[in-house]
Amino acid sequence: MIIRSLLFLAGLALLAPAPARAAWHEASSEHFVIYADDMEADLRLFAENLERYHAALEVFTGRDLETPSPSNRVKVFVVGNAAAVERLAGAPGIAGFYLPRAGDNAAFVQEIRNKPGYPELSTVVLQHEYAHHFLMSTERFAMPLWMAEGAAEFFGAAGFGEDGGIALGLYAMHRWRDLHFASNRGIAIDPLLDYDPADPFRGIGREAFYARAWLLYHFLSMKEERTGQLRAYWLDVLAGTPSLEAARNAFGSISALERELTAHWRKRDRQAYVLGPEKIAIGEVSLRRLSEGEAAMMDVRILAERGATGQEAAQLVDKARAIAADHRADGAVQAVLARAEWLGGNDREAIAASGAALALDPGQISAYAYQGLALFRLAEGTSEQAAREAAFAAADVPLHALNALENDHPLPLILAYRSFVARGLEPSENARDALQRAAELAPFDMQLGLVVGLMHIHDGRIAQARAALQPLASHPHGGARSAQIRDLITMLEGRKEGEGFAMLELIAQEMR
Repeated sequence: MIIRSLLFLAGLALLAPAPARAAWHEASSEHFVIYADDMEADLRLFAENLERYHAALEVFTGRDLETPSPSNRVKVFVVGNAAAVERLAGAPGIAGFYLPRAGDNAAFVQEIRNKPGYPELSTVVLQHEYAHHFLMSTERFAMPLWMAEGAAEFFGAAGFGEDGGIALGLYAMHRWRDLHFASNRGIAIDPLLDYDPADPFRGIGREAFYARAWLLYHFLSMKEERTGQLRAYWLDVLAGTPSLEAARNAFGSISALERELTAHWRKRDRQAYVLGPEKIAIGEVSLRRLSEGEAAMMDVRILAERGATGQEAAQLVDKARAIAADHRADGAVQAVLARAEWLGGNDREAIAASGAALALDPGQISAYAYQGLALFRLAEGTSEQAAREAAFAAADVPLHALNALENDHPLPLILAYRSFVARGLEPSENARDALQRAAELAPFDMQLGLVVGLMHIHDGRIAQARAALQPLASHPHGGARSAQIRDLITMLEGRKEGEGFAMLELIAQEMR
């Protein structure tokens, strides 16, 4: 099962001492930063395979992803066995999950196994979610839901060869049960093509939807005689043609397609797209062993990266303080403490911890971020006008320093706009440009995309609002939020360019 949304219900069971395995290491590469308590050789191979996977996506799709700035890379935390992932997610049956946040992406997976051939389920989940991340980052036009999930399933089932090669589009073994039983009756695809965005899984259920989406995407991508049909269908949908009608235009008879799909599933020689090592170029992977303090703080960091509120956040602060007291000279440890304090609502303590981190190590990027966020929150809570302006100016100091160190970090860009909204002021053109740039850097962040859409509505840029909101309306993991965005798009019907709505109050609410 692929997680759809994170449930913040897990207790602090993850903080219980875990048996030692190797030593905590960080693997850093062009698109990923991976943290694992594992052997260096295993972690290096895992990182190299993820970079190979990224490179293979570029080759297969013909799309190049702009090299992300350091904080826009995907952080991957290897947290243990299946039970550890389920505790962290707060729900059973979760093999791994991913949080797509601007400047703060995080994925959580089980142990590294590096098995050649078909990957472990936790790796399939990671690859599935990274496929979404990649496709959203390289294509701003929304795919129909079945196509988005079919593509992620197709790419997610990638396997690695011992020679450094990779195979995309392997037989999705984790979908065998659904397709096996469906094939006995014939694999119907009408539920994929003629679906209600408000209830896309009606009649067949989520898992069957995913299984058939994978099979249809695989068939249309790998059958030579079907070359070009998938893109023709997509372009027709983008032009406004209903999905089922566009499918008939591009694929021909749906009943004939269903018969071919059933036969395709039953065949034993379903092909894959294989890239030899000579066709995959990846950059260097660097490894470092975490300090004693960083390793001691890792369970706290994992929970902080996942997010914590209320009593859980208070307990997290207590744990972080105890560890930080034993490692006062470690800037990375103090930076994690700053994040925990901020999650606990302790802004002054977060400012002090981040200041301590930066005094020890001026390169602690997250310390600038949480110092700025804590100062910003204090400014928002200041009522007297002069003191409020001074407080916002103070928040700008670490944010400007962060921007100087990492020009494409989204947080200073986002808060440059939010500072106007928080004060009830019309944002400047520079602030609007900054928010737009943040969304370009993190197109996978749904909340940020919504705020940009609202900004355009407020400013009367109706076409730009639709362009920003449309991908979110059919977001593969959008749920109820996507339904709200579809209502927003409907509200824009008949609206002329230059006719804005007053949206600053709603924008302020969405940015809190």
